[in-house]
Amino acid sequence: MKVPLIDLVRHHKPILDELNEAAQKVIASGRYILGPEVKAFEEELAQYLGAKHVVGVGNGTDALRLAIEAIRLKPGDEVITTPFTFVATAEIIAVACAKPVFVDVEDDTLNINPDLIEDAITERTKAIIPVHLFGQGAKIEKINDIAKKHGIAVIEDTAQGIGAERHGKKLGTTGTMGTLSFFPTKNLSALGDAGAVITNDDDLAHMLVTLRIHGAEAKYHHVRLGFNSRLDEIQAALLRVKLRHIDEWNRRRREIAAVYTDALKDYVRTPVVDEGNVHIFHQYTIRTERRDELREYLGNKGIATAIHYPVPLHMQPVFQSLGYKEGMFPIAEKAAREVLSLPVFPEMTEEEIDHVINSIIEFFKK
Repeated sequence: MKVPLIDLVRHHKPILDELNEAAQKVIASGRYILGPEVKAFEEELAQYLGAKHVVGVGNGTDALRLAIEAIRLKPGDEVITTPFTFVATAEIIAVACAKPVFVDVEDDTLNINPDLIEDAITERTKAIIPVHLFGQGAKIEKINDIAKKHGIAVIEDTAQGIGAERHGKKLGTTGTMGTLSFFPTKNLSALGDAGAVITNDDDLAHMLVTLRIHGAEAKYHHVRLGFNSRLDEIQAALLRVKLRHIDEWNRRRREIAAVYTDALKDYVRTPVVDEGNVHIFHQYTIRTERRDELREYLGNKGIATAIHYPVPLHMQPVFQSLGYKEGMFPIAEKAAREVLSLPVFPEMTEEEIDHVINSIIEFFKK
């Protein structure tokens, strides 16, 4: 039996008629850029999240870049973040000619450790970017308290956390801004690239709207340098259809995760759900010192897996100039040697789930 990491054809099949109808409506309208579908999606997503503003942009990386620009980051400024995440989180800091400053992660959740943040703050620190890794909230209340004390911004990287909650509030809604990715493999996914920025601040929302269209307040009237990063009308229409299903899809992911954890907890380190969190399991990531052997074994059984992430950011060649060395962030480095993401998507069958579980148990019993 072959088990994919995710199956987008299977994912879209039950709603294919709705998606086709939404796409055809946009095609027939002749409005393809920043039309009524984008406006409606922004409003509906803001309501779903319990936020004041959502600004649709071209992709999740652009969402981070525009958020960075909106806080007026300058060359030489510093932004604190985690070394255990996708490169985009730190990349946008460096592209803005600022300095990424890494602190280690918690051993249980692999989210940024808030107890280490304050020691990393300097007079040049302008923001903290916590990542809600794998669909679970970082300790955002502690991070917000630290940021408020020092007068710095918090940009929540919520690319993997759409619909997840911490202490009853949706991720991405309690910091200065939150950023979302709708990459095709995300829990709420476009059929192409798409992203958004969340904020409750009217002035920041206005700035984000101008930044995504070359800094224009009105057509051909540019008040700041900006970008070309607009959420496509057709992607907004498709996302409106899929937004209606996100809670059910996330619920199913939690069901699958619970089955995995119950069956595998005696064989590998299974994900720990931090108190107060509603985890939406964008990834179900186990840990074992025998990761590479296990991955090869599962591959031979037809089971797709992934490693999120094999090289921490402080050890990436692109960030060598920052001066970090191996051993400086031991928890992130150990995690990089141990993590393995298993298939977890709403359309998984019971037979597929059992095959993954039985194959892992079989490996460790041999």
